[in-house]
Amino acid sequence: MATTRQWRLESRPVGEPTHENFDLVTIDRPEPGPGEVLVRTLYQSVDPYMRGRMRDAESYAEPWDVGDPMKAGVVGEVVESRYDGLEAGDVVTGELLWAEHAVAHGDDLRQVNPDHGPVSTALGVLGMPGVTAYFGLLDVAEPTPGDTVVVSAAAGAVGSVVGQLARLNGARVVGTAGSDEKIAWLTDDLGFDAAINYKDTDDLAGAVAEACPDGIDVYFDNVGGPITDAVWPLLNVRSRVAVCGQISIYNATEVPTGPRKLGKLIESRARVEGFLVRDYEGRWGEALDRLSTFVREGDLHYRENVVEGFENAPDAFMGLFEGENVGKQLVEVAEYED
Repeated sequence: MATTRQWRLESRPVGEPTHENFDLVTIDRPEPGPGEVLVRTLYQSVDPYMRGRMRDAESYAEPWDVGDPMKAGVVGEVVESRYDGLEAGDVVTGELLWAEHAVAHGDDLRQVNPDHGPVSTALGVLGMPGVTAYFGLLDVAEPTPGDTVVVSAAAGAVGSVVGQLARLNGARVVGTAGSDEKIAWLTDDLGFDAAINYKDTDDLAGAVAEACPDGIDVYFDNVGGPITDAVWPLLNVRSRVAVCGQISIYNATEVPTGPRKLGKLIESRARVEGFLVRDYEGRWGEALDRLSTFVREGDLHYRENVVEGFENAPDAFMGLFEGENVGKQLVEVAEYED
């Protein structure tokens, strides 16, 4: 019997995850049943929202049980198919296990078009992060030409796409990030009008105010915490805040008390709206068509931070909370030969 490896949740983290929370096991390679396919993982995604699934608490994503395999966005190659419409050699993407091989029902997979770009982009700019940026900005935040748009975690997989889409819609774009390398990428390569290294300033509120002399019309929030505190006083009348993530508190053992700043919303009549990309499940085709066109025409740029080796998946995940990635964080599990 052929074997494969998978990562399981060994224990629930307290604070930041550690290697002790993960368990790498070798199992018999699964076989597909009727309507299913066996997928060999090529690339695995790691994303901040996964931290919530390691808790024993209700959230928008179902928590993992201790001892169970974890799940991730995966791009893989079909090894064996018992599903009409997919055959061996097809490249697919979907939510599968943290595993070198996994079985999934064919209805839960989307075929990847290699002509749109490298297959890894189906987990980044042409996948969940890109679609999140597309709908979160255009449907929720609704930027208009001349707006000032502020994006936190702007050098991440979602934030970098948000900023570029805002520019394509005629907005002035300001980003925050945590290193000089990221700041240079945002301003020199992606065309952000200004960018702030939040780790390298003693006066974050002053830095945001200086970068946004006319106030803020749209805030795309991936982070929360002190960055959001610095943005809040600058919200213009009828501004829009799209709440996508709160990575600043994902590892917190005690959630800070709040909110205490809602009085600003009375003055500004701002709209604050959280959203989930799964709300737009029926419209992914629309987003991917536009995003792939932007990429193909050179209007949308991306970077990938690729960690090689399935055994290094926990390190890639934990690196998200240290700010190691520029662009999309991926694990390369197997080489793709097109």
